[in-house]
Amino acid sequence: MKPTTQKTIDDFLTHADEMADDVLAETEEWLGTVPFIFKLMRERPEAFVFSALGDYKTARPESLDAKTAELVAIAAAAGAGADKCVKVHIGAALKEGATRDEILDTILIAGILGKTKVLADSLRAFKESF
Repeated sequence: MKPTTQKTIDDFLTHADEMADDVLAETEEWLGTVPFIFKLMRERPEAFVFSALGDYKTARPESLDAKTAELVAIAAAAGAGADKCVKVHIGAALKEGATRDEILDTILIAGILGKTKVLADSLRAFKESF
């Protein structure tokens, strides 16, 4: 790593504890809760701030409005089987103006793709066996 880059990172990390606390506060405002994984990751503030800031910038891209981003998060969480994340992001989507129907349809679409994955993998194995 270039010395100037390392210095920039080192300077940034002198504020890691303060930024980690800010991230937790912002997360609670955004999602209405602080996920337990954030609370545990906070114990390593230098790694946590980089991870959380990267996640935030990814979860709120300029190309999507906040409601759409939350609907995408619901679909991804549903597809991953992360029920607690689904609940958290339902709350965040409602806060951003999503309707019950929009959230329901998002989950149903995610379910179709999840079903397709199960069938595709299983039917490939079936086909290879016969």
